[in-house]
Amino acid sequence: MPRALRVPHTLVLLFAMMVLALVGTWLLPQGSFQTTTNEHGREVVVAGTYARAEQRVWLPPTTLLTAVPRALAAAQEVIFFIFLVGGAIAVLRATGMIDALLGWILRHVGHSPGLLIGIGMTVFAAGSSAIGVAEEYIPFAALLIALCVAMRMDAVTAMGIMVCGYGIGYGVAALNPFTVLIAQDVAGLPPTSGMGFRLALFVPFVAIGIHHVYRYAQKVKADPSASLVADVPGAQHTAPAEYPPMTGARLAILLAVFVVLGLMVWGIAARGWYLIELGALFLGLAIFAGLAGGLGLDGSARRFAEGASELATTALLIGFARAIALILEDGQVLHTIVNGLAGPLQSAGAEVAAVGMLLIQTVLNFFIPSGSGQAYVTMPIMAPLGDLVGVSRQVAVLAFQFGDGFSNMIVPTNVVLMSIIGIAGIPYDRWFRFIFPLMVKLTLAAAVALVVAVSIGWQ
Repeated sequence: MPRALRVPHTLVLLFAMMVLALVGTWLLPQGSFQTTTNEHGREVVVAGTYARAEQRVWLPPTTLLTAVPRALAAAQEVIFFIFLVGGAIAVLRATGMIDALLGWILRHVGHSPGLLIGIGMTVFAAGSSAIGVAEEYIPFAALLIALCVAMRMDAVTAMGIMVCGYGIGYGVAALNPFTVLIAQDVAGLPPTSGMGFRLALFVPFVAIGIHHVYRYAQKVKADPSASLVADVPGAQHTAPAEYPPMTGARLAILLAVFVVLGLMVWGIAARGWYLIELGALFLGLAIFAGLAGGLGLDGSARRFAEGASELATTALLIGFARAIALILEDGQVLHTIVNGLAGPLQSAGAEVAAVGMLLIQTVLNFFIPSGSGQAYVTMPIMAPLGDLVGVSRQVAVLAFQFGDGFSNMIVPTNVVLMSIIGIAGIPYDRWFRFIFPLMVKLTLAAAVALVVAVSIGWQ
């Protein structure tokens, strides 16, 4: 019997891409574009100025080893910020506030499947859009399954609420520090810029997801045998879970979260805050939440450290991904690749080029399921490519968001997805049958949104 295909660890895939990048510096023509500073103060490449390098640069094989610590150092602000966000979210969860909030919402809409699906998906999407929550949703899987089964729906519906909610939230994220802020930083854009257009996309895209999950749920309620997992013993569940109460302390912590999000938006727009100041906000939030939630100083510190440590792999992914761009830059072939991609995309027009970026990002997410890692791999190429083909860097970032966020719901290399459907007992092939039609709908809608963004000159 043939062995099942096993996808290598993401670090292995990224290191393989580093090797390919190094070999590319030996084989590809070396050269660069001239650059200039645009009206927004950002450095952009000048179309038609690509020229071959007069002298070839040879990078030794040891570059594969030295590039990683250099890349980690170059991305240190982002890495440390991610540690602080991860620590803060862990403290919030330890206080029971997140569990209480979701439990309260689900408890009050449990009488209506439509409300459960609509409000549940909106809450999951909002959390991912604002602060990049993903792994933190995993503990709610059992709760959602129990609620859906009690309402004569199945585990696929329950996981559809969660996975489709967080995947769409990532795709149309407004503030997500793990994708939007990193991609904008790499692209040389002001943090959170263009948020109005992304916020406008939130409702229609979430509505597409809600419609897809609701139609499936209605079909299962009408005929339980129509469930995609009706014949899967491991996907049959019973017994609703207990909800934690929303106490006064947890309500105060919830209000503090909204205050911090408001301060983020105000500070970035009015005071020029970025990762240092934003990291300080999350650190302050963690301290307040830990004390208000009764964790104490030691308990807060332990939870904070645990949350930060859970993102150690993410930090390494960022370093390895950034190393790819460093090798291409040092070997003077990054602009060669941009020039090669620009040719066919320029002839196709800016609107088609933007859609092409979306498709490229979608495919790459299979190999780099880390949103922050993918930003560091692709944005050094996509940002200057956009300059050449008439696609603004803001649109290039949106194409990255769409490609990364939506495909998170289907690629088997996404650890969060596989963990969630594993808890629910849903075989991947059954999940694929459920999610693939939604992927088609979202991709078409994303293509339309990108064409509109290019047409209105969104910056």
